[in-house]
Parts: sequence; C-alpha cells; structure tokens
Amino acid sequence: MNNWVHSIKNKYLTGSIVEKIIFINIAVFIFTYLLNTLSFLLNTGDNFIINWFALSPHFGALITKPWTIISYGFLHHGLFHILFNLIFLYYIGNLFLDFFSKKQFLTYYFLGIISGAIIYLLSYNYLPALKTQETVLVGASAGVTAILIGIATHIPQYAIRFRLIGSVKLMYIAIFLLALDVIQIPDGNAGGHLAHLGGALIGYLLTTYFLQGKGFIQWIENLFQAKKDRPLKTVYKNKKTAKTRINNPKEQQIKIDRILDKISKSGYETLTKSEKDFLFKAGKN
Repeated sequence: MNNWVHSIKNKYLTGSIVEKIIFINIAVFIFTYLLNTLSFLLNTGDNFIINWFALSPHFGALITKPWTIISYGFLHHGLFHILFNLIFLYYIGNLFLDFFSKKQFLTYYFLGIISGAIIYLLSYNYLPALKTQETVLVGASAGVTAILIGIATHIPQYAIRFRLIGSVKLMYIAIFLLALDVIQIPDGNAGGHLAHLGGALIGYLLTTYFLQGKGFIQWIENLFQAKKDRPLKTVYKNKKTAKTRINNPKEQQIKIDRILDKISKSGYETLTKSEKDFLFKAGKN
C-alpha cells in the first residue's frame, strides 16, 4: 500500500502541469463520490462537496460562495463525464505545451473555467428559456475547451491522425465540437454547453490578442512602461540614434520578426527587458 501511494505521489511530483491538473481532478472525483456514498448510507442528505463547491446560477449564492466560480471546474457529474474531459485534456494539453508555456496553460485553463462560469450565470439569469430552471454547474469542460480553441487558433492547420478517418486539421476538430455544443443546447444540459462556449471565447481571445501583444495584460504593462519612459522623452533626444533607426528599416524589421517568433514559441514573458523595450518603442514609431 505504501509503495502504491509513493508511486502515485512520485508520478504527481514528476508529471507535467497537465498531468498535475488531471491528478487533482481524479482525487477530487474520488473524494466526492466516497462522500456521496457515505451520505447515502447515513441518510444525511445532499453531498456536502456539491452543495459548497458546485456553481449555482443564482448571483446571491455566488456572493456567499465566491470560490465556486473556480471550484466547480474540479467537480464532475459521473465517470464518463470525467473520463472524457481528462482524456481530452491529456492529449490536447500536451500538444498545447509544445507551443506554449506552463504558465500560459494555467492562464488558459483557469480563465476558461471562469469565462464558462460567467456565461452560465448570465444565461440562467437573463435568457427566458433558462431563468426558471434549477441546476448547478460542474466540470472542467470550459477550461479544456479554452485549451483546445487556444491551440487550434494558434496552429489551425496542424493535423491529428485518427485510426479510422485519417488526419484531421485541428481547426476542423474545434469547429465540429463547437457546433455540437450549439446544437445540443436544447437537449437538457444547456448550462454545460454554454459554459463550453464561454471557454472557447476566452481561448480564442487569449491567442488572438494576448499572444500578438494586443491583450489586456500587455496593455497594462505598456501603460506603466509609457509612464516610466515619458520623462526621458522630454529631456533626452539622441538624433544619431533616430537617424540610424530610419536608415536601417530592414535591420529593425528583422529584429522585430525575431522577437515575435520568440513570443509565438515561448511566450511574451520569456523576452528580456531590452527586447520588451525595443518592441514597445518600435510599436510607437
């Protein structure tokens, strides 16, 4: 028994960030269902974990339990629910890490869960067909969808080979799954499918704007950097430097392309301070 526990602990500690998230989801799933069995045998009522960590569609419940906007993403409705989510996360998540950093994976995953929760809350409070329904939201699907759409937006032509149907481009897989979510909204799990769409939206926006240097985080960094550099502009002018910049546009473009390529492969946070400064100044010209 000790060897088995030690083996699991070692796999968790040495695993990738994708595997760590999978381990956490499995541990929460097992604990939840053990507690569910105990609640049934003791006839104590509803499961404590679901009551306190699933996301309710009522804004009042969110105010008293604000953690549920994230914690719901680690709960699952049943065995097939968690199996599908985690198998999909394993393959797509590891592909994601071939092009993005661990920090970016966590950003997409958790913002996907939060975005899914927001769409769910707005839908169940303002859409006439859903306002009268009583339900709770559970599942990591919104985070997984954010990862899928994020990587599909970044490398849409990347092909995944399936045994029976051959190679399929990532963009078509993403479109097919999103279309399934849309057409299944009336089938009884509207909240889950709407949450997927929320995750898809944030995945697309993060890749399209954040990685291209147009995102909110980049804007904040540029805002503070601009304030820091503004006094230098008024007291220091180097005409020689300005002339060199104008006379060597090709060299400047080569450097910009090299920095942008580095961002696409490793992320904005891997840039040095001089590279960030150069990119910021080049964008102002």
